[in-house]
Amino acid sequence: MPKSAAPAEAPIDGPIGGRSTVRTLLRLWPYVRPVRTRLITAAFVAIVASCTGLVFPLVLKWMVDGPVADGDGAGVWLGALLLLALGLVEALLFGLRRWLVARPLAGVEAAMRADLFRHLQRLPVAFHDRWASGQLLSRGTTDLMLLRMFLAFPLTFLLVNGATIVVGVIILLGQDFTLGLVLLAPVAPMVIVCAYYEGRYTAVARRAQDQVGDLTTVVEESVLGIRIIKGFGRHRSQARAFRELSHTLRGTELAKARILAAIYAVIMALPEAAIGAALVLGTVRVADGDLSTGTLVAFLSTALALRWPVESIGFLLAMSQESATATERYFEVMDAEPEAPSPAPSAALAPVATLAPAPSASPAHSAPESGGLRFHDVEFRYPDAPPDAPPVLSRVDLHIRPGETMALVGATGSGKTTLTALVPRLHEVSGGRITLDGEDIAAMDRERLRTLVAVAFEEPTLFSATVGENVLMGAEGSAGDAELARALDVAQADFVYALPQGTGTQVGEQGLSLSGGQRQRLALARAVVGRPRFLVLDDPLSALDVHTEALVEAALRRVLADTTALIVAHRPSTVQLADRVALLSGGRVAAVGTHQELLRENAEYAWLMSGAEAGGPAGLPAAAPPSPADPADHAGRAAEEAAR
Repeated sequence: MPKSAAPAEAPIDGPIGGRSTVRTLLRLWPYVRPVRTRLITAAFVAIVASCTGLVFPLVLKWMVDGPVADGDGAGVWLGALLLLALGLVEALLFGLRRWLVARPLAGVEAAMRADLFRHLQRLPVAFHDRWASGQLLSRGTTDLMLLRMFLAFPLTFLLVNGATIVVGVIILLGQDFTLGLVLLAPVAPMVIVCAYYEGRYTAVARRAQDQVGDLTTVVEESVLGIRIIKGFGRHRSQARAFRELSHTLRGTELAKARILAAIYAVIMALPEAAIGAALVLGTVRVADGDLSTGTLVAFLSTALALRWPVESIGFLLAMSQESATATERYFEVMDAEPEAPSPAPSAALAPVATLAPAPSASPAHSAPESGGLRFHDVEFRYPDAPPDAPPVLSRVDLHIRPGETMALVGATGSGKTTLTALVPRLHEVSGGRITLDGEDIAAMDRERLRTLVAVAFEEPTLFSATVGENVLMGAEGSAGDAELARALDVAQADFVYALPQGTGTQVGEQGLSLSGGQRQRLALARAVVGRPRFLVLDDPLSALDVHTEALVEAALRRVLADTTALIVAHRPSTVQLADRVALLSGGRVAAVGTHQELLRENAEYAWLMSGAEAGGPAGLPAAAPPSPADPADHAGRAAEEAAR
């Protein structure tokens, strides 16, 4: 299933996601609350520092009307020293503000990133199937960086500059009321312009942030798929795709710049025009003797001191809008529903038997009907499938007895991988239930369930860690070197001892420094290292050569004797590891029996196994498998193929 860039890429007009910018940013409060004291203190210090700058014009007024007019040299020096002292105080206060916010805001960013990562681990597999990894990565990096910058600068200085403007206007009106009214004339048009451009800038900022996520996805996929790109000579097409996305992002950023330019043009031009008008009017009044020179100097100095607080409003509002969209994107992920907690067992789902170690005796040995792994009329459809789509799995009723190994065989698209994913609850059943020794897995804690059930997938995934760390992930905290060596022996992964640092060798991202067969053997070792009670293997030997496969199967038989196992198999050699075989056809269990019984009695199974032995259907007299009994089976296969 292709992943979408993000569900939130629809155009956004007006307030973000239906919320105002303020309401969106208020969602950050739980993270800010623990450091609110330092932030409030820092804001207060910044306000004092900013207002200290407004004392400069008052000192200048005193100097011009006093010592300068009177020719008092000592008074001029005193005024100069006072200005120097005020400058030092202002600088120290701004430095103190920076120190107060640096550490706590770094902690806020770290806490938000940790919560995001923790939440991603708890989200269902269906969520990750829908979301591109680059979108999630951009939310955990770029968006959180924007939020830290917002808390450190725009949030504080919107308050600081607002307070500075209010104090400055009071000083201006106190110095000369008429000139003060002249400077206040542009306020109304500036507010109208900011309100007009707010919604437009929000939409463009959101689009840019989503495009950054798309670009991150392309880069990540190109790095991880570099072998495919080089192998097929597709570096030009990838470069072209990157160039097109970059060009699109460039256009969006230019649209942001145009909106900001319009805002700045208004915010900077109108106050400058008002200052010019006040200068002309003030000069005329000084010439007429209605205003002292010192008052005019102080008035103009105060007006100029307010230029930065006024002109920064557009920049700070723009950053606030981007921070609001970043907050919205962050909480889009955080609001996604995690895997639902397991409900308390009800009378209808009460376990009929307690979990007990699987017997090592032969599966032919009598066992309770409810023991082992059992599928009770299981039905499954993907959460995002259309309501009228047929289920991927329908009325699956299957019993793997304690200590038994069952092979699951079926054509491509029959639902085998989906069925195995239901056992560790990577997906939740849509109907019916699955029990382990009689206990419904839906009523079990997931951590306990996944301790009991070990899995190995057809596509092995390794992490950027050592060989030993990758294998011991299957038994975290409960296995040591002896268990590691046993698991590597079972998986015939002795090749690790020839690596430069043995089991301490770093395998690299995705384990791509190893061959496919080596990765698959390490994944199998990870599945068996913890001596699991239940083992689910999805075609675990598909990448092995026939000789290695024979050795792994011989060692694996010893493990399977002490566990209850479900193995997806395509090769007859793998099928022969099992005590019984279940044929899955069109999402339903079509037949269950031993390998020989099904070969004799089931034409579809015989066709599948003959095709495997002959190298494919081309080696068969009949070129097509038997048709399923129910036409809905065809739809079931198609639905699962589309979903996968």
